[in-house]
Amino acid sequence: MEDREKIYSKRVRAGKRTYFFDVRSTRSNDYYLTITESRRHPQGDGFTYEKHKMFLYKEDFDKFIDALQEAVDHVKTELMPDFDFTQYEAKADELDGIGTTELKWE
Repeated sequence: MEDREKIYSKRVRAGKRTYFFDVRSTRSNDYYLTITESRRHPQGDGFTYEKHKMFLYKEDFDKFIDALQEAVDHVKTELMPDFDFTQYEAKADELDGIGTTELKWE
């Protein structure tokens, strides 16, 4: 699949991993989301990056969000009810909005 125009991007830094949530447009002016995990690995004097990408289409947005929320809630309430997840709350330097928070409808 060819790289389409990036409409919106949100970057989440998480240690050696960075997650990118990118809204892209299709040729027919439809929109989809790519979720990319980028992991940094040391190599020589520098780093190399391993990337995994997932495509999420509009007809699956709600099902995906519901399943993700259900899975996270299960971990937090059933598997780790006494764990303090607030220690992982996002800090301003870990969340990076690139572009605008609004979609460009052209």
